[in-house]
Amino acid sequence: MYHSVASFSKLVVFSVMFAFSALNVTASTLQELINQTPTGGKVPLESGTYYGPVVIDRPLILDGEGKVTIDGQAKGTVIRIVANGVTIRNMIITGSGKSHDQVHAGIAINSSHNIIRNNRIHHTLFGIDMKESHENKIIENDISSFPEDLGLRGDGIRVWASNNNIFSKNSIHDSRDMIVWYSDGNLIEHNKGWNNRYSLHFMYTGGNTVRYNNYWDSAVGIFLMYSHDSVLSHNQIRHAIGTTGMGIGMKEVDNMRLIENRIVYCTTGIYLDQSPFDPLEFNMMLGNTVAYNIHGVVFHSTLKQNVFKGNKFIGNLEPITVHSNGTAKNNIWEANYWSEYEGFDRDNNGYGDTSYINKSYFDQLWMDNPWLKFYYASPVLSGLNLLAKLAPLSEPKLLMIDTKPVFHENDPLLLSAEILDYQPPEIDEDDLDEEWDENS
Repeated sequence: MYHSVASFSKLVVFSVMFAFSALNVTASTLQELINQTPTGGKVPLESGTYYGPVVIDRPLILDGEGKVTIDGQAKGTVIRIVANGVTIRNMIITGSGKSHDQVHAGIAINSSHNIIRNNRIHHTLFGIDMKESHENKIIENDISSFPEDLGLRGDGIRVWASNNNIFSKNSIHDSRDMIVWYSDGNLIEHNKGWNNRYSLHFMYTGGNTVRYNNYWDSAVGIFLMYSHDSVLSHNQIRHAIGTTGMGIGMKEVDNMRLIENRIVYCTTGIYLDQSPFDPLEFNMMLGNTVAYNIHGVVFHSTLKQNVFKGNKFIGNLEPITVHSNGTAKNNIWEANYWSEYEGFDRDNNGYGDTSYINKSYFDQLWMDNPWLKFYYASPVLSGLNLLAKLAPLSEPKLLMIDTKPVFHENDPLLLSAEILDYQPPEIDEDDLDEEWDENS
């Protein structure tokens, strides 16, 4: 009898030890767990650390419930999704490889209709890399790269040839860029970005919506290149500093609408280079606040068909800057507020009695020679600039005229339906042909 009890006790102890041993083996082979999970099922995960890299090749749910870490062991991309309909949520994902050429990432997506939600992705070169991936939802993730110099980091989110995705409530920081190229119809809203190079960068894109994002302490807030038909609204961008720092920049961009954005404390508020590029298109800047920047709006050269209505230009060191000895007068300037406007509103109609006129006097020197700005407000340059205004030796260059400047900073006129719903005039192609003939 005693022998039987002893044998049974040994069997129980052995079974328990085997169970724990099996659990440890299973916990370290996440790929096996994924392979064993039926299509559409939930991968059974215990609290602790699992090891990648892994590939998900069919629809399933990976839910860490905030207690699971997946470590890629510096062996490449940690999780690669090649099936539609995958959900990854509540995970900590870390430890990708460091190859820029192979785009080592925390999560790589090569499929559609996936949900990536509430994950912390850190110490991965690239955070989320998407290629030809459509109608995915990337929501409430916290993403950062390796603690390297800015140029050596990877992108927090990298989107290539991917359409109609939603990026919402993500925090992207201490990475390089969030970059979107050859991708249309994406919604980017309620995200935060800081300590990056470009908080958001578009190339060769169209029809994207960017709204209610908050970007700060990056080299550039939002930059668009070779893009068209997008809307940027209600974004806040601040402290984009450095020699090339800017809030919103556009290069060869058409039919862009900037509506009620707030851009403050940047080197350059809004930057325009060959925009619009299509001679039949306009860009619209409506109801924005551009305040306390070194340059409010910078034109790379003489441009036209940009519309500025209902904007507030407050306390900018230079409200308007035009490089290459150019002018901004060929754009539409109307019903903006200018903090340095020197005029009256004697009839109390909300508009200044005279036009706001911006001319370039001695300050043209530092428009084309930025290093001279070091001496800005020095007694010598201030005196020379004042003298040039009082008794100019030559005719100053006219930069722009706002014929109906709004008199009060918080006047409802600035955000009226007339302003925000403004439609630009149509351009007759025959007129363009005549203009081309005159300039030929």
